Amino acid sequence: MPINITMPALSPTMEEGNLSKWLVKEGDKVSPGDVIAEIETDKATMEVEAVDEGTVAKLVVPAGTEGVKVNALIAVLAAEGEDASAAAKSGGDAAPAKAERPKAETSKTETPTSPSDGGGRAAGEPTAATPTPAGRPADPPHKGEGEGRTFASPLARRIAKEAGVDVSAVTGTGPHGRVVRADVDAAIAGGGAKAAPAAKAPAGAPAAAPAPVKAMSDDQVLRLFEEGSYELVPHDNMRKTIARRLVEAKTTIPHFYLTLDCELDALLSLRTQLNAAAPVKKTDKGEAPAYKLSVNDMVIKAMAMALKAVPDANASWTESAMVKHRHADVGVAVSIPGGLITPIIRKADEKTLSVISNEMKDLASRARNRKLKPEEYQGGTTAVSNLGMFGIKDFAAVINPPHATILAVGAGEERAVVKNGEIKIATVMSVTLSTDHRAVDGALGAELLVAFKKLIENPMGMLV
Repeated sequence: MPINITMPALSPTMEEGNLSKWLVKEGDKVSPGDVIAEIETDKATMEVEAVDEGTVAKLVVPAGTEGVKVNALIAVLAAEGEDASAAAKSGGDAAPAKAERPKAETSKTETPTSPSDGGGRAAGEPTAATPTPAGRPADPPHKGEGEGRTFASPLARRIAKEAGVDVSAVTGTGPHGRVVRADVDAAIAGGGAKAAPAAKAPAGAPAAAPAPVKAMSDDQVLRLFEEGSYELVPHDNMRKTIARRLVEAKTTIPHFYLTLDCELDALLSLRTQLNAAAPVKKTDKGEAPAYKLSVNDMVIKAMAMALKAVPDANASWTESAMVKHRHADVGVAVSIPGGLITPIIRKADEKTLSVISNEMKDLASRARNRKLKPEEYQGGTTAVSNLGMFGIKDFAAVINPPHATILAVGAGEERAVVKNGEIKIATVMSVTLSTDHRAVDGALGAELLVAFKKLIENPMGMLV
């Protein structure tokens, strides 16, 4: 009986991925544990291993295919002793689906999702030569051949709606009579196929709710600029995911912000002493200190200890209950080509500064090479975003769900401060706590930030 191989879910939130490369070809024999493909998710490229033994009868989804849905059929295996050609024909019908398992991630370059085919056709706009993907029925007949429904691409429908054109009156020239963008543009240019005016509501009827404000379409944006004055850089999966999650965060989480100034002189002095006392170890490149603490390492530790000191703030919001976390798992924003990722220091409150420092260096290095495992960047109970190295004085970060807080860290700089009625010079760092007001109220957020400030200004407390 043929064995179906489906697109695996490589993370809890994955809905689709790009099948970047097949590492087997039709006719190859595979065994459990053999690496058969590379799948691109929004954060990394992962190798996929076979679960079953058999012969590759058919590669349903070609290498380079983007947006393959989880559990979609991607290949068919012929079981031992089964004819491969027969399995290829019957695969996808009665055979049970086999989800392959992910292996360690690789550092392959992500293939961007192109919004056009290079010939001016927008993404999703079919052409006559576009093959029908496996498992998807062919386009239904156009109007007049079945139920009378008009079949049109989403882009064509949107442009028609914006221009007030009745799409059902437009003659389609796409596959099976489907209305495509070119048909709508032609109708607009010809001045025909205008939609009928909306009927007036009867007297006394309640007024209709105003239509929600929509973002400008791609076409509307491009019309604002002279043709040839720009280039289009397609979004890759990471940038799409970042955009989606930022919109989700800013539109569904009620943010509020708290800012405090922290004096760094005691912390900087302690950091210098600790680094000077670091033991020397032998490496491939010679001798090197066993650790080298950064201000950010100490910020991570202070944030974790502050959450343990104010446990009610170490929470996540759900509609049915408040999630109170037992550990302080601190995510740290790391900039990588094309976006950012937030590797997590687990149980940071229980770890020494040297362990946090070395762990953070390892995570950041593998993040930039896209070698992190999903469990190394998913979850966490809070996050730290530090732009101080760029000289940024202060900023407000966007909360990363399911976190209820994120700390934005600015640069440490010499400022004039008043102490006992006298003006002194101190190294001061501004920090801003963004908080989900559903989970952390104003007073609770202030209590957390005060606990953080106390640890930064009295850093010996992080060593005991």
